[in-house]
Amino acid sequence: MKQYLKLKACHPDILLFYRIGDFYELFYNDAKRVSQLIDITLTNRGISAGQPIPMAGIPYHAIDNYLIKLVALGESVAICEQIKDSTTKMEIVERQISRIVTPGTLSDEMLLNEYQDNLLAALWQSSDGFGYATLDIASGRFLVSEPINRNAMSEELQRTNPAELLYPETLQDLTIIKNCRNLRRRPIWEFELQTAHKQLNIQFGTYNLTGFGVEHVPLALRAAGCLLQYAKDTQRTSLPHIQAITVEHQNNSVLLDADTRRNLELTKNINGDNKNTLLRILDFTSTPMGSRMLQRWINMPTKEVSTLIQRQESIRLLQEITLKIQPLLHQVGDLERILARLALRSARPRDLMRMRHAFAQLPIIQTILSKQVSSCYLFTLLKKIGNFKELYNLLVRAIVQSPPLLIRDGGVIASGYNIELDEYRALADGETDYLEQLELRERKTTKLDTLKVGFNAIHGYFIQLSRGQSHLAPMHYVRRQTLKHAERYIIPELKEYEETVLTAKYKALSKEKLLYDELFDLLLPYLAKLQHSAAALAELDVLCNLAERAETLNYVCPTISTQEGIYIIGGRHPVVEQVLDEKPFIANSLSLFDKQRMLIITGPNMGGKSTYMRQNALIVLLAYIGSFVPADQATIGPVDRIFTRIGATDDLASGRSTFMVEMTETANILNNATRQSLVLMDEVGRGTSTYDGLSLAWAFAEELAKYIKAMTLFSTHYIELTTLSEEVEEVINVHLDAVEHGAEIAFMYTIQTGAASKSYGLSVATLAGIPCDVITRAYKKLHELEMLPISKKIDNIRDTELILPCQEEKLELSLNPVLKTLEDINPDNLSPLQALKWIYLLKNML
Repeated sequence: MKQYLKLKACHPDILLFYRIGDFYELFYNDAKRVSQLIDITLTNRGISAGQPIPMAGIPYHAIDNYLIKLVALGESVAICEQIKDSTTKMEIVERQISRIVTPGTLSDEMLLNEYQDNLLAALWQSSDGFGYATLDIASGRFLVSEPINRNAMSEELQRTNPAELLYPETLQDLTIIKNCRNLRRRPIWEFELQTAHKQLNIQFGTYNLTGFGVEHVPLALRAAGCLLQYAKDTQRTSLPHIQAITVEHQNNSVLLDADTRRNLELTKNINGDNKNTLLRILDFTSTPMGSRMLQRWINMPTKEVSTLIQRQESIRLLQEITLKIQPLLHQVGDLERILARLALRSARPRDLMRMRHAFAQLPIIQTILSKQVSSCYLFTLLKKIGNFKELYNLLVRAIVQSPPLLIRDGGVIASGYNIELDEYRALADGETDYLEQLELRERKTTKLDTLKVGFNAIHGYFIQLSRGQSHLAPMHYVRRQTLKHAERYIIPELKEYEETVLTAKYKALSKEKLLYDELFDLLLPYLAKLQHSAAALAELDVLCNLAERAETLNYVCPTISTQEGIYIIGGRHPVVEQVLDEKPFIANSLSLFDKQRMLIITGPNMGGKSTYMRQNALIVLLAYIGSFVPADQATIGPVDRIFTRIGATDDLASGRSTFMVEMTETANILNNATRQSLVLMDEVGRGTSTYDGLSLAWAFAEELAKYIKAMTLFSTHYIELTTLSEEVEEVINVHLDAVEHGAEIAFMYTIQTGAASKSYGLSVATLAGIPCDVITRAYKKLHELEMLPISKKIDNIRDTELILPCQEEKLELSLNPVLKTLEDINPDNLSPLQALKWIYLLKNML
């Protein structure tokens, strides 16, 4: 217990799995905690301060199953192993922490979701801004960035969704990390810049970091230094697969905030699963590493035009051969993560078997590709993939065809690989023949027909006689064990053979472990080339997948233009068209350019407004990952961000109403959008009263179209808003039409020019199953409202008070009995904002 407490004192905040024989034991509060978390038996062992010591244990061979459960709960576990056996029974076995398993530093296959990146992240904040670093220890991908402000930092946390986040004990803005998982508070000295430089140079074997282009991101380097030190501390080994650090620049990507990713349902739908998402439709990759790369592309589309053109060219060429390559890539498997385990020296025998199988596919892939490409980007990938024939031959000679799961089970190293190992195995393998011959000889000599020769793990080899014949045992038989119906004996010859065989088995297993470790030494010098190969194979997988999707789903290659504007002919929603029961999907076109910056979209609910808006955003996004798109033709100009303001719910945890959520999201758009942003605004202003909502919608639309000049799709039920096109030249009206026939309504789903003539709200309510008598009363009330005299409408807004906090003034509009017309107003007597409000109220409400 003294040894245990010494080790536990080094890791007071995490669970300590303490190896004792065939069990990992937990004591004191760790035992109580684990028994509650994963429902294992709580017992006790020994006495401390007069009280029983709580204890819980798990079998050593079942540790992975328990780690899966604990990591899923966000727990970290220190694994304490027995380093060597004691020489005497009274000596304490030497033990030490071999590794620390945390949610962000997982590399074991069983603990990871193979289709998602598992990131460890670190964040640093100072008066100068933010630094952010992420590490995928299962691949060695090490990225840093310096988000430009708090919103950008929040968006990065949401996009990367780290499994574990390190932050300094001095972090002031704790609200920015309140929704992050598995937070780890770290001492301030771990973020020192000088220490970070030293750590990173040691890791990469460099004199300075100039070659990585990170000298201009000191805040990010602080985070990177802490992150790297934490990774080394937990793994308790070198990390040779982390060979570079890359700076991510936001201006190189089309930015998507969390609201946009959620509203466009890129990788998860509104319910939180992956059904009916863009990824679900797009991801038919052959390898898990390809699937993870595709998700990264979707979440962070690139603006590098050269990269996009390279991808488009590759997809075009691969369409002819992708069906030949995809089965081969499927055989490659998750080479990226296998190499990480190789670097950490935790690769299992079946990992090496998979590596061998992957190497066998490379020459075939090379042959197929080389016939199709000569000078395009695919040729560059071809060279990176390489051909590891030497390593393949090594693994063929060294590893059996179907190895066991663990090296401790033995039988991993192939026969003929090592002479000494073969000799030990020959001694052990002759066991069966020897025992059969000994049994026949002893039966013949003793004439005892119940005599059997056997073995068990506790008592070793034995000769067994039934109880009825045991009194006839020869004098040189020494009793070893008494059973209910039999006696077991040992003879000098069998004892000597037992020692020989058990020694041979022990030596064979020890030799196998030694040879297995030597294999790592032979493979690791090739690690960098192997990682480049895995990355190239993953990219080839994504490109083949996009080629297959383009062919299968009838996508076309978009033109990436340097001229502003979005032109889409016959565009389709990539997800809806695949899940739609009624075929075909009705395609629609879109044109946004210098003199047409905003479409105000009207039409009935369920008429297709939201689908139309989302499909155009998804087409733009697909174009910026290099994919072909669901359209007849598409030309996409520069896009720096995609914003969406679609739908809203209460944020009860933060005390925000639906309307407050809507206004917060809109504020983010108005403060960050540029003329190269694509903005989707759906039914903004509906969370408050009619007049307030209409006023806000008008002001938002005017700001986006007239001042920001963003490329905007603005869906609304406020018909009055369509008059904005008369005041702002860049605004045009379109609508999705519907046809009423009696009590029924048919949606056309086709974009038409002009504003909708009516909203069809009551017809849609009828489709929803609202009782007939309620619909009848609604029609009656609608008729009354439509026939309301103008004087009554004036009364509805009489003495309206408008608060203008931005100018710290109160504008009171009192409509006197005499109705003033637009011509009666003297603009000279009003401030510009007052005039705007006055004109708007009269023109659009009365």
